[in-house]
Amino acid sequence: PLSERAPTIGTNEWLRIGSTFHSLHAIAAEASPLRLLGNKNAYGADDGIEEINAGGIVLKSFQTRTGVKFVITADPGTADIDYVLREIYVLYTDCALKDPFYELEMPIRCELFTQAVDLLIERVEKGGGAYHGSSKQR
Repeated sequence: PLSERAPTIGTNEWLRIGSTFHSLHAIAAEASPLRLLGNKNAYGADDGIEEINAGGIVLKSFQTRTGVKFVITADPGTADIDYVLREIYVLYTDCALKDPFYELEMPIRCELFTQAVDLLIERVEKGGGAYHGSSKQR
């Protein structure tokens, strides 16, 4: 378990969370009145919503340059969420993308990736902070 309070979140729930978050992210990017420096989108912002704080939980995302989004849930005030998301992306490129059976646009079902994310979360938890979940899907 990632935390004593962490709920077990299955693949369908993560797909629902990811789909909802992606929709909110896309709407916010299109509706944004600000066009930030370096923005390549002529009709809105490139970044959209990156974090939602609600009801004792933080939902944070990291979108790669190729459009892959990683989403993590954590307790409010948890340190190093950005670090964890970047490290999960590194693990994704090292483990999942090198797996010949991994299919892009599909849930990540790579045991090496899952084990690496578990070790990352354990390492971060020992340094402080408790996560409700991670971007991995079981």
